[in-house]
Amino acid sequence: MGPLDLSNSSEGAALVPGSALSTRWHQGSTSSGRTDLHKPGFVTDVTKHLGVQITLIAAYSLIILLGLIGNSLVIYMIVRYRNMRTVTNFFIANLALADLMVDSLCLPFTLVYTLMDEWKFGAVLCHLVPYAQALSVHVSILTLTVIALERHRCIVFHLGHRISKPLSFGIIALTWVAAAILASPLAIFREYRYEEIPFINLKIAVCSEKWPHGSNRDGIIYSLSMLLLQYVVPLGIISYAYVRIWFKLKNHVSPSNRSESVYRRRKTTKMLALVVVVFGVCWLPFHMFQLASDLDLIMKFKDYKLLYTVFHVIAMCSTFANPLLYGWMNKNYRNGFLMFFRCEHKPETIHPEGSFRTRSHRALTLTGPSIGQRPTAV
Repeated sequence: MGPLDLSNSSEGAALVPGSALSTRWHQGSTSSGRTDLHKPGFVTDVTKHLGVQITLIAAYSLIILLGLIGNSLVIYMIVRYRNMRTVTNFFIANLALADLMVDSLCLPFTLVYTLMDEWKFGAVLCHLVPYAQALSVHVSILTLTVIALERHRCIVFHLGHRISKPLSFGIIALTWVAAAILASPLAIFREYRYEEIPFINLKIAVCSEKWPHGSNRDGIIYSLSMLLLQYVVPLGIISYAYVRIWFKLKNHVSPSNRSESVYRRRKTTKMLALVVVVFGVCWLPFHMFQLASDLDLIMKFKDYKLLYTVFHVIAMCSTFANPLLYGWMNKNYRNGFLMFFRCEHKPETIHPEGSFRTRSHRALTLTGPSIGQRPTAV
């Protein structure tokens, strides 16, 4: 799979529409019941229409722009302000970093490959780009799982102390190691070659998967495995954790002096759960389409490539949705974002207690207007 390796699309490849489309659509496969595609005019590629291309360029450009700005701001705030350096925020920064990888290492290549139907980036990037794409998606879902389990541990089992910051960094490192291992087949079993199109005397560069036994079987096995490990199982674990957390907080009766703490936990849990819901909803159509593609159930559709691209765009919306959710549901991030864009409120320093001092000496904390109030980090 790889950049649009539609001959056998799996997670990492699917991140770049445009691969074996050139190969598969021009090769034909009578053994699988398809008509010989070597006949000119068999397929009208809707993505070659000017209006469709302008729409795709605008959609991908907007996603890239929002993703880069939003996720960079999230990381900036956590690095810049000491009171934001909590364990949960470290995991959120890791999630933002993975989304930044998708925006920078996936979408530009996706757009070019989709529009040109040819791999223009050489043999080295043919191996590295699909690998980086799959790596970032694995890191995202593993991080969301870790966040859910960490909050489940603290809230459901009444463990007042969270894991230490050094341990959180160790867990983050493990997520990258595990993701690197899971994504490695997309870098190993891949080839860069030139494909000849006889009826128009054209030779195009293609970046596609090449599995050991030379068949689609290994690709389908890998794709189904990734569907389970990258979507079904993690979302099952996350859903179970947040359901238990929700019932625990809903039925919790606390003394008045702790009611504010419980309220914050509910707000934060609701925000994080919504992040998972958005991730699951955005990726569900794409995963279902991928599975149907692996099983050769939809390759006969005339607008296969367009459908693939549309579902990919929907999946990629998850990369910029998180900062929007943080800004909408969390006062820390919302005030921090506003201070960044409003120069007159941009803080010069951050004090140990977490209050900000601006050039006009107008205090503004990340949690509210009280000058000396200690901000409540996520």
